[in-house]
Amino acid sequence: MEKQRLDRWLFFSRAVKSRTLAQKLIETGAIRVNSERTDKADLKVGPGDVLTMTVHSRLLVWRILDAGERRGPATEAATLYEDLSPPPVPREQQPLPLAARQPGAGRPTKKERRQIDRLRSDEGEDSED
Repeated sequence: MEKQRLDRWLFFSRAVKSRTLAQKLIETGAIRVNSERTDKADLKVGPGDVLTMTVHSRLLVWRILDAGERRGPATEAATLYEDLSPPPVPREQQPLPLAARQPGAGRPTKKERRQIDRLRSDEGEDSED
């Protein structure tokens, strides 16, 4: 059974775009190997290990089937793991993002700001007289 560095395996499996990003993801503690949190990019992983990670706001659970030799096409990368991830939450049930707002609410448009400035300047002139 061949074992490989975790950051290298994540790069070969196309979970992340570069080894540097893989190292940063691991250092934040966002990855668990066999249910144990790790922050070491040089941790050796191999066939049979289960990775649990959050990538791009998605929970991924992958069982490693093979160590990669290179970063090949996506079809080749998909043979390195078995996806055990739970199905994604349907769009209707997902909570609204924090930045979501109703149309017309929130920051005023440029036209509305000009109108507000005109109202304020009119009020200022009345109070000075």
